[in-house]
Order: sequence, then C-alpha cells, then structure tokens
Amino acid sequence: MLVLTVPTIQNGKINIYHGLVCGEAILGANVFRDISAKVRDIVGGRSVAYEEELRRAKDFAVEEMVAQATKLGANAVVGVDIDYGTVGGTMLMVNATGTAVVYAKD
Repeated sequence: MLVLTVPTIQNGKINIYHGLVCGEAILGANVFRDISAKVRDIVGGRSVAYEEELRRAKDFAVEEMVAQATKLGANAVVGVDIDYGTVGGTMLMVNATGTAVVYAKD
C-alpha cells in the first residue's frame, strides 16, 4: 500500500477516490515513564520513553488507516495527515487520516 502525504501520485493516475480513511491510537504511558519525563522536564533533555510511545502510536494509527483503505479496495492513501495529542493528561493520542484511492502507473 502506497501511503503519501501529498494529494497526487508521481507517475501515476488516480482512477477511483474511495474517500476518507482514518486510524486512531491511544496509548497509556506508565508511571515510571511519567516520572522519568518529569525529571527530564526539570533538568532538560529529551524524553526518549515518550518519543518511543509516540512512534508506536503513529505506527498503530497508520496501520489501522491502511487496513480501512485495503477493505475499500484501494491501493494507495493520499493526503495523509498525522495529528498528535493527549487525552486525560497521561494518554498519548495519534490520529492518521487520508483519502483511499485506486491508482495506475502511467
């Protein structure tokens, strides 16, 4: 499955637009990561634990979006946008949206 952030496909022609597909992931960070992140906030530096969780959540969200596109018969998702946020202060949320399409190479 081709997944692109742009609305067009280079050297390809979009023949069918199936519409919006999305995937969501909400992951909880455990208490030890929270404590580690708070210490890093005070002394400075990157919170590697949270970065890893965000990457994992992004992967889950994109996989879910691709699964929806596959069910529709698409072979690509274009115009993909990934948004990040928090829920309840401790849950990490990632939302991936795009347009499921069928394309052919020129």
